Amino acid sequence: MAQFITRLVPHAARIRRAAIPFICGILIAGAFSMPTLTSANSSKNEEIYRQLGLFGDIFQRVRESYVDEVDEKALIEAAINGMLTSLDPHSSFLDTENFSNMQVQTKGKFGGLGIEITMENGVIKIVSPIDDTPAAKVGLQPEDYIVAVDGEPILGMALSEAVDKLRGKVGSDVTVTIQREQNEPFDVTVTRDTIKIRSVRSEVFDDIGYLRITTFSEQTSPGLNDAVEKIFAEHGDKVKGFVLDLRNNPGGLLNEAIAVTDAFLEAGEIVSTRGRDAENASRAYAKPGDIARGLPLVVLINSGSASASEIVAGALKDHQRAVLLGTRSFGKGSVQSVIPVSGTGAMRLTTARYYTPSGVSIQATGITPNIEVALARIEKLEGGITREENLKGALDSPGSAESGDSDKADDKADADAAPADQSEIDYQLARALDLIQGVAIFTKDQANP
Repeated sequence: MAQFITRLVPHAARIRRAAIPFICGILIAGAFSMPTLTSANSSKNEEIYRQLGLFGDIFQRVRESYVDEVDEKALIEAAINGMLTSLDPHSSFLDTENFSNMQVQTKGKFGGLGIEITMENGVIKIVSPIDDTPAAKVGLQPEDYIVAVDGEPILGMALSEAVDKLRGKVGSDVTVTIQREQNEPFDVTVTRDTIKIRSVRSEVFDDIGYLRITTFSEQTSPGLNDAVEKIFAEHGDKVKGFVLDLRNNPGGLLNEAIAVTDAFLEAGEIVSTRGRDAENASRAYAKPGDIARGLPLVVLINSGSASASEIVAGALKDHQRAVLLGTRSFGKGSVQSVIPVSGTGAMRLTTARYYTPSGVSIQATGITPNIEVALARIEKLEGGITREENLKGALDSPGSAESGDSDKADDKADADAAPADQSEIDYQLARALDLIQGVAIFTKDQANP
């Protein structure tokens, strides 16, 4: 094959050079305004063929002279992957195995650690760990950098190579060296497992529906609809609103992001995608019907919310359907098309950018929340609660001695009680629930003056 490439390219160049004068002659005879353009195109094509000939020469020299015998197929795939990864961090070549793994992943089940990674300045960066996976259980966090795998540095390694090192047999261990902020690097051992993504989880906190979307797979929009229907079936008119949690959601299928957004909107644009040719821009619009029945909606985002998550958050924010709470999102505003090639693999190629309904690209800027709330953890303060009645010599409230003693007992119980659920230790979620409670109280007071 290599000899064929080596011989074909120079031969094609010779044919091209012989054909150019003839073609130019026809164009000159027919239209005097064309020679400059044709000459420029011919010169450009000549350079392209020259570069392809250079590639063929180098490939042949490597085959013949490299110190060890090389895998020719792997060498060509590496060259193709190098071309694609030089474009941006999200374009790459997928061989047969990786293409198959990607197809399985979009269906919600695959093997590995359970992290979404990207390349940043030659270093592998964790976008987010996926809920209930080995990576999440050992405490890996968004914005952690992986600097070594099993003691081998991976600085400057291609993203696909790093992924191959992280993958392995289910049940086997891999040790990753993590750089977190400015701290000293530390090792974390993770046991590989089959990753079964539960795309949607739901709970109810004080009549407020909590909807957690971990990724956008084929299961997402059906799971969301089922969760909301179940909450209304169990709580009916007592439901005060919903919290949609997109924190650490690395994205997924574009059509699922559109479906989730559409579920909460009655009308309007959801997202537009624009590629090189402006005439081929596409837009997605919402259809009538709001599964939340117009109730207040708060969306939680953070730096691990990427891609499809940002489409949802950006659209709901622009249409003022939801209040966004948390921290600025990741900022991946590009669209990758997976294009099968040669019947053996595929290339993932960035073909467009997507824009929120207001026409803003989020590429490298992210979505800014309406209310900035940093990640924190609610913990019990030492010393309990102090109020006026706890002060020495405080005046009693007339006729309320018994209730005062009861209040003191309640305060002590509150101080000693352990958090009962996630909403009592997750500061961002607690603030989202408080916001909906406030809106519900205000709306009720307005309705019953």
